[in-house]
Amino acid sequence: MFQSGQDVRVNLAGLQAESVMFQAAVTDAVGHIVKQTSEQPPKYLVKLLFSFRGVTEVEVPADHIHADR
Repeated sequence: MFQSGQDVRVNLAGLQAESVMFQAAVTDAVGHIVKQTSEQPPKYLVKLLFSFRGVTEVEVPADHIHADR
């Protein structure tokens, strides 16, 4: 579905990465796909353009990812 290096926007609301729980306001974070981490359900490791409390990479379900045009 998504390819490594592809620019994307991700909805991080309600997801947790390390000690950071993303709030409802984080619905349009910019980043790029690093790799697919799971096929069922499909998940991807996304490198974020900006750091959130030191977190720069997040594993995100495919349904929270949108291709950046």
